[in-house]
Amino acid sequence: MKGTMLVVSAVALHASLGCAQQPPAARPATPAIASADTNGAGIVPSGYGRLKQEAIAVELRQTDLIVRLTPLDESVIRTLAPDSYRALRDIADSRRTTIERIVRQRGLQRGNLWYVQFFGLATDARFSPLELTIASGGHEYRPIEVIPLTARFGEQRVQPRETQAALYLFEDALDVNQPLTISLGSERTTGWTTVLRNIEKERASIRSRTQQAPATP
Repeated sequence: MKGTMLVVSAVALHASLGCAQQPPAARPATPAIASADTNGAGIVPSGYGRLKQEAIAVELRQTDLIVRLTPLDESVIRTLAPDSYRALRDIADSRRTTIERIVRQRGLQRGNLWYVQFFGLATDARFSPLELTIASGGHEYRPIEVIPLTARFGEQRVQPRETQAALYLFEDALDVNQPLTISLGSERTTGWTTVLRNIEKERASIRSRTQQAPATP
């Protein structure tokens, strides 16, 4: 996804945002999107998934906008069909250098990365990026950093048929393999529980397909 790269801290998001060019990222795996799955047997192999990107996303609907959140945890996105998997990996890799720098600065092991999109339903629909929280196990997680992917994300508004998007980096402890409650303002959803069941079913299907696949000579 093209757009000016901005790194937004919890303090600076509501101030004017500067712009800087981000050099093309290399393709090695990003530490912020690596994880093991719930079965403790390691992540499933890539290239065998059949889910569409929408199947691993959860949505929050407000009066004038829709927020869609997609985890970029490797154990989740490997359940996607190959094209969808590569598309999300490319989004994460486009900011790999920035993510790795933040991970080091914050003393994280890898961080927990999400792709967040704001879709406008009305003119000048306003959103407050740092009000987005994810709760799990009695703990509420707020974004450590917000890394805009679209040039006008910092304006904190979106028009009809327009999308503003960013990468959200959370703490290591946020476990995408557990039930989550996602909130923005007064709206909240527990829809991740249903999404997670579909992901776990697809993981089981992938293991079955890989076991039946003929061995490479």
